[in-house]
Amino acid sequence: MIYTWRELFWIFYIYSFVGWCAGVVANALRRKRFVNTGFLNLPLCPIYGVIGLAYSIFLPELKHHIFFLILGGSVIAFVLILITSMILEHVFERKWWDYSKSRFQFQGYLNLLSMVLFGIMAALCIWFFNPLIFSLADLIPKQVEEIILLILSVLLFIDTVCCVLTVLKIHHTIEMRRFMDYVQDVTDGFGNALTRRIQRRMVNAFPNILQTKQEETCEERNKDVFASGCCFYKLAALFFLGAFLGDITETIFCRITAGVWMSRSSVVYGPFSIVWGLGCAFLTAFLYKYKDKRDSTIFLAGTILGGAYEYICSVFTELVFGTVFWDYSKIPFNLGGRINLLFCFFWGIAAVIWLKFLYPFFSKWIEKIPKKVGKPMIWIAVVFMTINIGISALALYRYSDRQVNPKAENALEEFLDIHFDDARMDHIYPNAKIRK
Repeated sequence: MIYTWRELFWIFYIYSFVGWCAGVVANALRRKRFVNTGFLNLPLCPIYGVIGLAYSIFLPELKHHIFFLILGGSVIAFVLILITSMILEHVFERKWWDYSKSRFQFQGYLNLLSMVLFGIMAALCIWFFNPLIFSLADLIPKQVEEIILLILSVLLFIDTVCCVLTVLKIHHTIEMRRFMDYVQDVTDGFGNALTRRIQRRMVNAFPNILQTKQEETCEERNKDVFASGCCFYKLAALFFLGAFLGDITETIFCRITAGVWMSRSSVVYGPFSIVWGLGCAFLTAFLYKYKDKRDSTIFLAGTILGGAYEYICSVFTELVFGTVFWDYSKIPFNLGGRINLLFCFFWGIAAVIWLKFLYPFFSKWIEKIPKKVGKPMIWIAVVFMTINIGISALALYRYSDRQVNPKAENALEEFLDIHFDDARMDHIYPNAKIRK
């Protein structure tokens, strides 16, 4: 389903507000008093708005599959909340919330009950809330609606900047007992009173931000080792390894099962499967602390996360490029042709093999790279892949557009038509199908 920008804005703001209300009510019941538990001063929790957007973009096709709709909503919320939590913890070196005392929790970031509730909310969003939001928004005159959305966006931007600067002030006050110059400039005069008020609210809502860091990270204990622990350089290196090995594995698999050699690359330059590369990086980041768990636990997590990841990739590429890169509709137990049970099991098996056997080997190999060589090498590879993905995206867009508008209308389209004609694109993406 394709949404307009107006509809996406309303989804974001309304779910941000509803999420803020839910958090305030839950904390009021627990603490017996009102506490603004949001990061912002405005009655908005953007993470819930982002989750609502993800539900609206990726889940409409599952409207009539209640189990997968609820499961998909739970997985999407799990991934987004986990990423948000990790980013906040990495930037501010604090845990903003902690569910470690709850049963069936994951690294203290979230628990099973929350995930079940998010799954149920996903179903309610798709079935009831989204149609209600759109019908109510249609009652607002267009000009009035544009003014409202503009005001909300400006207020959100200003409030976000103020709260980020305030948290940075708290962070640096605790760690270094000094302020960054740009924070001090903002908080002079009236700003001091403003940030003090925000600080009191932040501390009241998130007591954990005052806690000092208790333990060294693996990276701090091994400062002389390149890419120690589960850091950016390690994940980036694993992305490139996974992208290359995934492409080779799929190519051999197609040769064995279909009897033909065919390209399985996601980009126009080099044998790299972006889906596999990102899968290796994300799987490692999410399950790194659980790599020593039982094989059955890792298999189950890999099956669910891998299936959800492949489904989201399929929807994303179709929405952005208008192209379907794989279609499992002829394989039993498939879901919209985007995923199937057999390949989900493959993701589970791959997770076990990766974390138990391949990751330890590759991790040791990566850490042996000298720091002076490793860091520049990774950044050169990142720049290359960024350009590669950008050119591939343009080539795919033109490949799809060329079916309707074969004549180039500008210099860029002429360049793409010459260097990435239909024959070359059909060779690189033999299974791609243009959605009309």
